[in-house]
Amino acid sequence: MVDSVSSGTNVLDKITDSRTRLADSTETFLSLLTTQLKNQDPLSPMDSSQFTQQIVQMTGVEQQLLTNDLLAALVGMSDGGLADSVNLIGKTVTATTAAASLADGKATWAYNLPRAATEVTMEVIDSTGKTVASKALTGVGSGNQTFAWDGKSNLGTQLPDGEYGLRITATDSAGAKISAIQTLTGVATGVQAVDGTNIVTIGKTRVPISAVTAVSNTI
Repeated sequence: MVDSVSSGTNVLDKITDSRTRLADSTETFLSLLTTQLKNQDPLSPMDSSQFTQQIVQMTGVEQQLLTNDLLAALVGMSDGGLADSVNLIGKTVTATTAAASLADGKATWAYNLPRAATEVTMEVIDSTGKTVASKALTGVGSGNQTFAWDGKSNLGTQLPDGEYGLRITATDSAGAKISAIQTLTGVATGVQAVDGTNIVTIGKTRVPISAVTAVSNTI
């Protein structure tokens, strides 16, 4: 992550140096051209084609300057987002996600039900999308709730630590489905850019920064 930020800064430095050199060259070119025009022999003036060629070269220099400015703007936007994300490290962050990490045989998910549910089915999903554990609950109230998992499969086997997902199926007394909102809260331990998306690590779980809904100072 640090390498990504420093890399962007190095690019900006190189662009700035390049622009300075090009600007110096432009000033020198204009100065030499003006002097050449003033001191040319009236009986043998400078070839107009040569003059035109120099103007074309000058235009190319200006276009290069503009290209560098646009590139600098793009790099600034990209690195600025990642640099801003670094400020999340050490903060307590809440994100909308179905993922959680199993560590030392323990994993906990937080979720919210907009109304009370008569039946709720919890399905723990592994990295392949397979349901490895499930549990049926009844009479779950509305509001914020938690679900704790001991890391054991439906067969009683202790599963390895790692990232798992939770699928919640809830229905009310009329049999209507209830959409649960799942969240993860923890201390942000790092950020990185992955395929153009900024990712924050909360504890040991990675989620897109766009999923972050709350940030607070860690007490």
